Amino acid sequence: MLQRFIVSLYLATWFSVDCNPGPIDDIVVDRYFIPASCIRDVKSGDFVRFHYNGSFTDGKLFDSSYERNTAFFGQVGQGPQIAGVDKGIQGMCVNERRRITVPPHLAHSSQGAGNTIPPDTTLVFDVVLLDVFNRADQVQTKVISTPADCKRSVTRTDFVRFHFNGTLLDGTMFDSSYRRSQTQDSLVGEGMLIKGLDEGLLGMCVGEIRHFIIPPFLAFGEKGYGTEIPPHASVVYDILLEDLHNPKDDLSVEVTHVPEPCTRKSVEGDFIRYHYNASFINGTTFDSSYKRNHTYDTYIGLGYMIAGIDKGLQGVCAGERRRIILPPHLAYGQQGAGKEIPGSAVLVFDIHVIDFHNPKDPVQVEISQRSEMCNESSEVNDFIQYHYNCSMLDGTLLFSSSDYEAPQDVLLGGGKIIDGLDEALRNMCVGERRTVIVPPHLGHGEKGAGVVPGSAVLRFELELVSLQKGVPEGYLFVWLNETPVEIFEAMDINQDKQIPLEEFSEFIKQQVADGKGRLKPAQDPDSVIRDMFRNQDRNNDGLITLDELKLKVDEDAEKTRHEEL
Repeated sequence: MLQRFIVSLYLATWFSVDCNPGPIDDIVVDRYFIPASCIRDVKSGDFVRFHYNGSFTDGKLFDSSYERNTAFFGQVGQGPQIAGVDKGIQGMCVNERRRITVPPHLAHSSQGAGNTIPPDTTLVFDVVLLDVFNRADQVQTKVISTPADCKRSVTRTDFVRFHFNGTLLDGTMFDSSYRRSQTQDSLVGEGMLIKGLDEGLLGMCVGEIRHFIIPPFLAFGEKGYGTEIPPHASVVYDILLEDLHNPKDDLSVEVTHVPEPCTRKSVEGDFIRYHYNASFINGTTFDSSYKRNHTYDTYIGLGYMIAGIDKGLQGVCAGERRRIILPPHLAYGQQGAGKEIPGSAVLVFDIHVIDFHNPKDPVQVEISQRSEMCNESSEVNDFIQYHYNCSMLDGTLLFSSSDYEAPQDVLLGGGKIIDGLDEALRNMCVGERRTVIVPPHLGHGEKGAGVVPGSAVLRFELELVSLQKGVPEGYLFVWLNETPVEIFEAMDINQDKQIPLEEFSEFIKQQVADGKGRLKPAQDPDSVIRDMFRNQDRNNDGLITLDELKLKVDEDAEKTRHEEL
């Protein structure tokens, strides 16, 4: 090293004079390479690191820092180096190259230096400046870009994730998180980072880019770090802040839309369907239910989701939109998840609640219109016609009777429609209107049906158009008044003691016409009457006799006010 070599030069005498071509009055500086950018030049009192080759004027090399692979380090104007070099490097910029010719009186004068440099020798130093700093220096910070919307910035004890390129002052890269494809993760202000970064990161926003120049005493000091960062090296960091949280953070919920009305809010144990976009705090999306065209369906508060979402989905309304920001300890923690989510990542979920229900939920009925004059309402086995609109809770229309020429018709209790709708259509009067909420276990279940998604809560708008009263299960006909005392004689029109199908049919149709009896609705009357006749014609001879004719109520031994042939 130049400093060690110079010390040794004072300890010996040189006897040869062949290397000195003649005296010069002052140093001669040849600035043969000047960098385009010079952020700082050397002044007296600064500390410098530089490489050099020392030679005589004939080109013969007598010393080189390159051969030792160790740059010279010293303070300008404080005497560790010969006066001519001390004078010649002032005003230099980092990466500048100078050839400094030093006359003997500014080098080793008439004494020379040891056996290497003779007395009165002019010396030539080829110098490249690597580093310059001053003990009064602080961290130099330049903000390259900052996001427009910065709601939070780094404070002490925060945990940050950032990408960086790290170089020495001369531009030599010593490390890069980009090359590892992994952020640098650390607490701020807890001594886990060099002092200069601990200071420089304060006040940064996620997405902000800063350029730092950090002097050695706020970086890696006198020892340097490994083989990449030499002792007494200033370091330069270009940093992009990717993430920020505090270990004490709770989840953050921002409600962006609440539908009106909100008649119910989700609680623990509910089953919920929601769409989401999931991103990091810097805005990079890593997952989306919309891309899969399928909601995320799960139970709330039972541990099926990460803790923050489990908590953040409680108290929502169907149709609500909210943003949930999760610190890592309420998300995927220090380990992250797969290749997509790094460790210690803050996650942002933009959520749209489609619907939710509880497995114990009944059908919800809200009557919007009902006549006070209603004296007859629908029940099981009645045949009805009704109009409807069927939609999901977010308003998406799925089906409508207006798409067809006639109202929908159904026999209540016949198993032809979903259980929740069948239940909702009971106890309705003609002209009545209802809004009905049907949970999936009374609708289309976990699998859904056609355009109805699995586990979907359905909303029906219903209007009863017509009502035909039915008959009890297993019956084809019921009497509305008392059964005739001599029913066989009433049927046996020609009084021949036997009843063919024609007489039987004529009699039944007359009872229906007179309002004394009712056939099973929603079927062809002649077919129903033929079935009734076959039930009574026990010997299948095409005739009913007095012995064959029996009331169904007697056959079933059931006590009921309804009687059937």
